[in-house]
Amino acid sequence: MTATDPALTALAQGWCALSLLHGRIEAHIERALQSGHGLSVREYSLLDVLSRQHDGDGGHLQMKQVADAVVLSQSATTRLVTRLEDRGLLERYLCPTDRRGIYTNVTAAGLELLAKARPTNAAALREALDEAAENPELAPLVRAVETLKAPLPA
Repeated sequence: MTATDPALTALAQGWCALSLLHGRIEAHIERALQSGHGLSVREYSLLDVLSRQHDGDGGHLQMKQVADAVVLSQSATTRLVTRLEDRGLLERYLCPTDRRGIYTNVTAAGLELLAKARPTNAAALREALDEAAENPELAPLVRAVETLKAPLPA
């Protein structure tokens, strides 16, 4: 394949369309969450992921798993956890069975904020997808997003 190969060009255009759709959706949700709840998309995602933990086997996520789930580096995830902890939305504590491990849980205040923000997130996502569906280049991607299910963790 060369740089002028039509297949490569089509692939690059498809990637650009997907990136454009993602950017538009994220920006729309960001505005809604910031104005309605004082949360960024990343903060919302982190609270959402951590709120789904449980105390059973494998119920608490390691920081690498959390970072993978919110698509951030481990160091960026740690900084984000610290910011939310400073706001009283998260708390960290030592693992009772392995004193080297640190667990992160959503506080009652964090769960309350998350419960209020979930409908905002869902509505903003729907609005962004509906708007993008009006663009003929993005409409097939919107249909694909609407039929996808999240992949199972590896």
